[in-house]
Amino acid sequence: MSINPTYTGMELRRIVRDPVGLFFTAALPAFLFVIFGATQAFKDESAGNGNVGLYIMVSMAAYGAVTATTSIGGGAAVEKMQGWGRQLGLTPMRDASFVLSKAVTALTVACVPIGLIYLIGALTGAEGTVQAWVLSALVVLGGAGVFALYGLCVGLAFRSESAVGAASGTLVIFAFLGNVFTPLSGTLLDIARFTPLYGYISLARYPITEGWLVSTQDGAAMVQEPLWVPVTNLLVWGAVFAVVATMLVRRSRGRQ
Repeated sequence: MSINPTYTGMELRRIVRDPVGLFFTAALPAFLFVIFGATQAFKDESAGNGNVGLYIMVSMAAYGAVTATTSIGGGAAVEKMQGWGRQLGLTPMRDASFVLSKAVTALTVACVPIGLIYLIGALTGAEGTVQAWVLSALVVLGGAGVFALYGLCVGLAFRSESAVGAASGTLVIFAFLGNVFTPLSGTLLDIARFTPLYGYISLARYPITEGWLVSTQDGAAMVQEPLWVPVTNLLVWGAVFAVVATMLVRRSRGRQ
């Protein structure tokens, strides 16, 4: 399985020609970080290998990254309506190559909100060890590729322009259920461990928290979670999305 450089380059050029879409992809998560992190007095409080500002910065960067990658993948529905899928069916490009090219395109676009939010964080007092900054950025970018596949699954499953909105909209639900916006505990935390965003966001924060979670069930108690929990979550969901996306691409071509 290999990337199709011609198709990937064409996709990137198409996205760059839509600056309005890029603006909103990057601006909303950056705005959320400014409102709920950068301008808050508690951002300077200590949080593991950094401060609260860094913790919130990573969370918002991860949310922005998956929003970008999911939107790119979900755009497959619009392509189908325009007959682009039929044209690709006439080329020698294999299904797996198509899926991988979509994922690479989405990761490239995800660099925009990640870079913007990390820049704002650096300018507004987000602090942490060099290792925490670098490793969290790498996890945020790499893990976002899983949700390019998720967006692709939704885009291929629904035959309307609402597919992109549906894919992005469900991310908000996944974010609340996945411990992204507010600390969860008890039964809600147990449920969160099985949701798609939980493993990704936990791994992104791990260089800062080293697995320590804030439990609101018993006041401000701290509990430590083994690394294998978020790793397993992300790997399992990544495998599920990859298999489903490939099957849907194959089914789509078969109908054409």
